Amino acid sequence: MNWYAYEAAANEKGYRCVCGIDEAGRGPLAGPVFAAAVILPQGLVIDGLNDSKKMTEKKREELFSVIQQEAIGYSIAFATEQEIDELNILQATFLAMRRAYQGLGTPVDYVLVDGNRMPELGGAAGEPVVQGDAKSANIAAASVLAKVSRDRVMLEIDKLYPEYQFAKHKGYGTKLHRELLLRYGMCPVHRRSFMKKILGDVYG
Repeated sequence: MNWYAYEAAANEKGYRCVCGIDEAGRGPLAGPVFAAAVILPQGLVIDGLNDSKKMTEKKREELFSVIQQEAIGYSIAFATEQEIDELNILQATFLAMRRAYQGLGTPVDYVLVDGNRMPELGGAAGEPVVQGDAKSANIAAASVLAKVSRDRVMLEIDKLYPEYQFAKHKGYGTKLHRELLLRYGMCPVHRRSFMKKILGDVYG
């Protein structure tokens, strides 16, 4: 598999600097949604790089620093649970992606975004790539930075609200998390707009 096929296609169209963008945390019931933008040197091989969901936590942590060291440029950003409730999760994800893109210190010619929809990035050229984190090295690298960054934040949140055991489920709607929600109700980092099916109309 050619990890740089999409990047090479952009190069053939005259675009020189290509970045990948991916998110982490669209599905959880709590915490922020993260996004990262990464520009890797064309053709760089990072051993073990893959869709972050297919990697072990240990491998993601290992590659987190490798990607930061090897990248031409990278940026990590997020949208808060309050912004998720105000905007909806799709628009909050796009907001995090815009923030990550705008945080890059290197001018970008073309943007590859994981998914089937393109966020508004100030008119930047680019395309969405379905399952891009398994097809593009830049998107895969962005997925690792976003995932590790969010997981680290959830570990800090776990210290603030230990009764919810965020360190175990990272805010996702596991059986354990749902049981704890029913027992304790919401805490400040829960996404109120996600609660109605679990806690009833009073939290909708």
